[in-house]
Amino acid sequence: MTDQNKVQWVYAASDNNELAKRYDQWANTYDQDLEQDFDWIGHLRAVQVFINFVTPNSSVIDVGCGTGLAGSELKAQGYTHIDGFDMSQGMLQKAQLLNIYGDLKINILGETLAYPTASYDAAIATGVFSVGHAPASGWDEVARIVKPRGYFVLTMRPDIFESSGFQSKESALVDSGKWQLMHTTEPAQFLAKGEPSLLHEIRVYQILK
Repeated sequence: MTDQNKVQWVYAASDNNELAKRYDQWANTYDQDLEQDFDWIGHLRAVQVFINFVTPNSSVIDVGCGTGLAGSELKAQGYTHIDGFDMSQGMLQKAQLLNIYGDLKINILGETLAYPTASYDAAIATGVFSVGHAPASGWDEVARIVKPRGYFVLTMRPDIFESSGFQSKESALVDSGKWQLMHTTEPAQFLAKGEPSLLHEIRVYQILK
């Protein structure tokens, strides 16, 4: 494990295979590092928004669930039907220990997800669609596995929204009638210690078909 900024370390992975391996290496101290070294609050802020759109009896897929930070917050809010996926087996092993997920499996965003169409009432993704991580093309599959009238809530860095292809993908899904943007929060610090200059926002989409 490198001594450099661990977020930048995973950002610098050259491909999905290396990215998964780096998260495998980080899994054991991931939660502690994010809290102590970075003061990451993205999962907290996303769930605070999520509960305004999605009822606790809904079936939820935690997209890129990692060690289960968002899942833990959802459980604390009364959600009991939560599944998750991630590209890192090491992260999934940590999430499994929480006993809050009904199903956990390996899946890679940007590829076909191993779920039937319209499987879930809602999806949540925190810290997933970012630099060197899941591509904008991953939105197609998330939208596919969420039921019509369901919601997709995610964290996003406004500084990469256009340059990383998220703006054009959002427009394509809107133009095709697949989803609509329902809510966007004001940009705020989600990594106050580790990367205080970076801002994040929460975006909420409703799936239409």
